[in-house]
Amino acid sequence: QVQLVESGGGLVQAGGSLRLSCAASGRTSSSYVMGWFRQAPGKEREFVAAITWSGGNTFYADAVNRRFTISRDNTKNTVYLQMNSLKPEDTAVYYCAATDKWGTRAIMSRESEYDYWGQGTQVTVSS
Repeated sequence: QVQLVESGGGLVQAGGSLRLSCAASGRTSSSYVMGWFRQAPGKEREFVAAITWSGGNTFYADAVNRRFTISRDNTKNTVYLQMNSLKPEDTAVYYCAATDKWGTRAIMSRESEYDYWGQGTQVTVSS
């Protein structure tokens, strides 16, 4: 079992920045591929970014590419999502997820590929 706890959400003005954190604990959590997803009101949950256990490979959704950066610190069992140039359409609950699989961007963007999920943290971007 892997437990995931997100933090760092909040209210920010458009153009601002936030950094989300996801603290992982449990069985060999540092060896898992980690992903971030988000769910806006009235919409389905969507992929944001993913990172391999070493941090050497990353994937991003087109909507956040070049604005968001995913990273991890395995010494702290923590994954980060640095969000810059935030837009009102980035408003959502952001979820951290973990899996022991790795594949193409199309595969890693699927919710079904992830086995463990956090409870989510709210990000609200005002215009």
